Amino acid sequence: MTRSTGDGLHGQRRAVERAWEGWVERTDDDRPDEPAPVRPEILDSWRRSEATLSSAPSSAPMSDEAETSAYLTQSTLGRAVSDLEAELRSVADDGDLVVAVTDPQTRILWTYGGRVMRRRAESVNFVAGGRWDEESIGTNALNLALRTDRTTTVFSAEHYAPIVHSWVCWAAPVHDPVTGAQLGVLDLSTTWDRAHPLGGTTAQALARLVESRLRLGTEPGAYRQETPLDGLHLRLLGRVEGWLDGSRLLLTRRQGEILALLVLHPDGLSLDQLHAQLYGDRAVSLGTLKAEVSHLRSALGGRLASRPYRLDLPVTSDVATVREAVRRGDVRAAVEAYGGDLVPGTDSPGLTETAEYLAVAVRESLIADPDPAAVVRYAEAAPYDTEVVDLALDRVDATPGGHPLRAELLALRAARGE
Repeated sequence: MTRSTGDGLHGQRRAVERAWEGWVERTDDDRPDEPAPVRPEILDSWRRSEATLSSAPSSAPMSDEAETSAYLTQSTLGRAVSDLEAELRSVADDGDLVVAVTDPQTRILWTYGGRVMRRRAESVNFVAGGRWDEESIGTNALNLALRTDRTTTVFSAEHYAPIVHSWVCWAAPVHDPVTGAQLGVLDLSTTWDRAHPLGGTTAQALARLVESRLRLGTEPGAYRQETPLDGLHLRLLGRVEGWLDGSRLLLTRRQGEILALLVLHPDGLSLDQLHAQLYGDRAVSLGTLKAEVSHLRSALGGRLASRPYRLDLPVTSDVATVREAVRRGDVRAAVEAYGGDLVPGTDSPGLTETAEYLAVAVRESLIADPDPAAVVRYAEAAPYDTEVVDLALDRVDATPGGHPLRAELLALRAARGE
């Protein structure tokens, strides 16, 4: 994740620390019902935590190791995680995160941490077998995501237990693709100073990836039906994923960036143009880029032409879907396809410019037509954009007889401290 250490983030941490200190140090005659910086769901969780925890825990309690291992091995969720383990490990290593997957009781089944977070996680039993239910460890993102059945962020001292006040966690529920039942959550955690608005979106994208793998296991062929069986299909918004002739591609971060640039330039790019779009002014040799392109060509079965570099096969992408939906004024379709930033975390000049264009285009479409369903969906990718939520509420409040999404929109506003 991109580090974000501005005054706003430091101020947010100080404010929530003061609120937590005021909560735990209050007397019977001094009981603030609504600490100003604290969201209602956090305050409710603090109350439940206080009622069940007699003292601040020093680590999470552990379940039986053999039982946890057996559940992971025998469950469909465990098998899906095993199939995706390389990708989940890559996310953890790239962002210095700890990635965890739990069962429906918030028992961690599988976890992997980057260099720094691995040690931190082990010190508080954020490991396989660790019990992170609210009764055991207090307020945390994993338990809240299960309780609310929504992607959840818990930042710094919003956690009830001081042992994780230096963390920020994003958790998204994982559902059975057939029955819709909760199977657990997928959580991303790192230090508070690395908090980023895309953390929740990333956790949700990974949870959906697990659900897609579950669907492949329960309904043969269903997963491939979501993507074209011929040619190249790319998801580039919110997360980079690719399928070639219906089979999933394993792409490095740089390969994903090169593919994204070639999708944006279907007529092709010369070596110099691709270098400028990918690296900008950075001192990276043309030979290094040639080697990257060569590896990508192999991954695509040779279907990457040169002079200029271009994709020599049918290509579809979510970027094209968003652009076309915006062009025809279909705000719901645009938002449904818009999963977040283009190639998140990229420092490619060509991609960051297009990412800004797409973000602005989708947002302006919503401002022009704040369709409530589209706004609720958009909030998953842009959780801090309160203006579009307010516009949708204005439309809902003007609807005779009320609107079924009014409560959810109000919840979105409340979650953002409005």
